Amino acid sequence: MLITRRVEFSASHVCHSPGLDDRENRALYGESANPHGHGHNFAVEVSLEGRPDPVTGMVFDLKRIKEVLHREVVGPMDHRFLNYEVPPFDHVAPTPENLAIEIWKRVAPHLNSPAVRLHSVRVYETEDLYVEYFGEEP
Repeated sequence: MLITRRVEFSASHVCHSPGLDDRENRALYGESANPHGHGHNFAVEVSLEGRPDPVTGMVFDLKRIKEVLHREVVGPMDHRFLNYEVPPFDHVAPTPENLAIEIWKRVAPHLNSPAVRLHSVRVYETEDLYVEYFGEEP
């Protein structure tokens, strides 16, 4: 069974790969490479996989997931310029793909247990664009 919790945060970013020069970044990322940045209202969905506990009937306490997401994601990223205020995006392009990987790294230690495992992190950059990350291959 999967359970999913969704949170939202607003942040700005510049899509810029440190390994490319300005011309190459503009060719690759277009307007998103504007050094002044642009913003999004990001939505993040975190899904956990497990079986409902026979006593509580829950796979995982949804309040606890919310607390972890606010502490590890919303708090550090909301109303921030990701490239300048949120490591590792000072040296990693803050694409939705890299955001999903970073969010996984931040929440996985708090959400995995013998009975439950982090299944996926989905990051919506816009209403009609999302990436979904399933963690590293074993």
